[in-house]
Amino acid sequence: MAPCIFCDIVQKKIPSKIVHEDEHAIAFHDIAPKAPAHILVIPRRHLDHLDEAKEEDARLLGHLLLLASRVAAEAGLKAGYRVVINRGTDGGETVHHLHVHVLGGRGMAWPPG
Repeated sequence: MAPCIFCDIVQKKIPSKIVHEDEHAIAFHDIAPKAPAHILVIPRRHLDHLDEAKEEDARLLGHLLLLASRVAAEAGLKAGYRVVINRGTDGGETVHHLHVHVLGGRGMAWPPG
């Protein structure tokens, strides 16, 4: 497996501005934010992407979404926020480690992209 920047963040090889960590996941500020608030929520265990998740990962996936809601609340995103999981080149995926984007602090357009 090629080096993974998010695995390096989990292992504290690369510094990041962590807002939450527990035994299953870690949440930190994106270094290239696309909104005033842009937090990434990732599983500690490497999964390349959502398509790699199996039925036994359902609890972990639920945990990631609940954590996304929690970090949004802690970031003060009372007016709303967007949760995004990119998949593939056309979906905007650039890091191959499953991650949930929590974006907020400004109005979001629809459709995205």
